[in-house]
Amino acid sequence: MQIDEPAPAKLNLALHVTGRRADGYHLLDSLVAFCSIGDVVSLHDVPGAPPLTVSGRFADGLDAGPENLVRRALALGGADGLSATLEKRLPVASGIGGGSADAAATLRALARLRGVPTPPPEAVLALGADVPVCLAGRPARLRGIGGRLSPVPALPPVWTVLANPGIAVATPEVFRALASRENLPLPEPLPAWSDAAALAAWLAGQRNDLEAPACALAPAIVEVRAALAAMEGCLLARMSGSGATCFGLFAAASEAEAAARRLCTAHPRWWVEAGRILS
Repeated sequence: MQIDEPAPAKLNLALHVTGRRADGYHLLDSLVAFCSIGDVVSLHDVPGAPPLTVSGRFADGLDAGPENLVRRALALGGADGLSATLEKRLPVASGIGGGSADAAATLRALARLRGVPTPPPEAVLALGADVPVCLAGRPARLRGIGGRLSPVPALPPVWTVLANPGIAVATPEVFRALASRENLPLPEPLPAWSDAAALAAWLAGQRNDLEAPACALAPAIVEVRAALAAMEGCLLARMSGSGATCFGLFAAASEAEAAARRLCTAHPRWWVEAGRILS
């Protein structure tokens, strides 16, 4: 028996930091989407198999011990006797929710196996602030520290190129470097976006409040964002999450694929992938 579950990358199309609680957690208002690029989690019942095996391009250096989010999700779900394989295709600590997506995929796979609904957001928040939205796996507005999710207008067909310069950025350091923690939220209500150009134009009026401090800590992000913005057909280039991955939005798959090829040629040491935004 084996169940495979995709763990799509999470993109913060916009990310506004709106405050900080007394316990130190920051309050966010973010438009989140997912793309066809991601890891894969497989659950299987093989006697004697290790609890977690990690493979894939970014497996090296990734701890498969009890603190790995896949194993923590298995423990939360009471999955005694099951083991997991994680095919790690996304860079680690890269601002696209890789670990949270892996935990969410594990919980979805467990739910499929048992024929039950996935847990509610408040039950999985202890695994990480991004796990509830990754568990839902659909475009959403994320508010608070991660547990408040709201539906958003349907996203139009849009393609993306993800690029990472091969550096890890520590999220706590980015938050500590924030110049302002009391910023305006996303506007109300969110509009209906007729096409990719309309979505990109609206996003251009929004922000990722973590982008400036992340760029100060890791100037390579500036180069990545500029390289994406210079690609033919790129409607918007922005950093996702706390970095260092940046994304470009495109109206056509052919434009995104051509841009990815050009970036791979010009920057062979970068991680670059083209995909589509999941609606």
